[in-house]
Amino acid sequence: MAIPDDPESRKAAEVSRRDFLRGTGAVISAGIVASAQVLEASPAGTKIVGPDKVSITLRINGAAKSLSLEPRVTLLEALRNDLELTGAKKVCDRSTCGACTVIINGKAAYSCTVLALEAQGKEITTVEGLAQGGKLHPVQQAFVDNDAQQCGYCTPGFVMACKAFLDKHPAPSLEQIRTGLGGNLCRCGTYVGITHAVQQASKQMKGGRAHA
Repeated sequence: MAIPDDPESRKAAEVSRRDFLRGTGAVISAGIVASAQVLEASPAGTKIVGPDKVSITLRINGAAKSLSLEPRVTLLEALRNDLELTGAKKVCDRSTCGACTVIINGKAAYSCTVLALEAQGKEITTVEGLAQGGKLHPVQQAFVDNDAQQCGYCTPGFVMACKAFLDKHPAPSLEQIRTGLGGNLCRCGTYVGITHAVQQASKQMKGGRAHA
């Protein structure tokens, strides 16, 4: 903004700037006070952690894992960067593609939007925990048998979503499969193969004959 040449206008402009700065300072101060009041109003016994690293324990694939993480770290970042469990992929990072899907307490969850601290005390299963004794889980085997992957980047998330879906819906209809897996995206377009894989795994997990 240009400064006026005449004294009276310059004085008015200076007053306006002082008023503006005074008002800005008041707003910032009010925000600080409000934040302090929120902390004071926190329920008794509430523990505030951070911003430094804190020690946490996550139960992943049946084993307890001790970690030291900043409170802002997501479960996905902890899995990939600290535990070297890289099956879950970081793609959209905003819970829209499903590539980071894991199972938490029996339910499919986007690990990119779950803080690692929030996952404490819960049972977490990643794609690395499905195969047992060197044998693929029926869902994993069904993906192989039905060519339900191309680039494979979304596959671990889809496998976990399918596992959680079939645990809840052991004999799904075609429409249920399409609806139930709507939270995962495959940019290669292997949805037909994925649908067939779910149908095959459904029969195998019930002890029936594999879908051809």
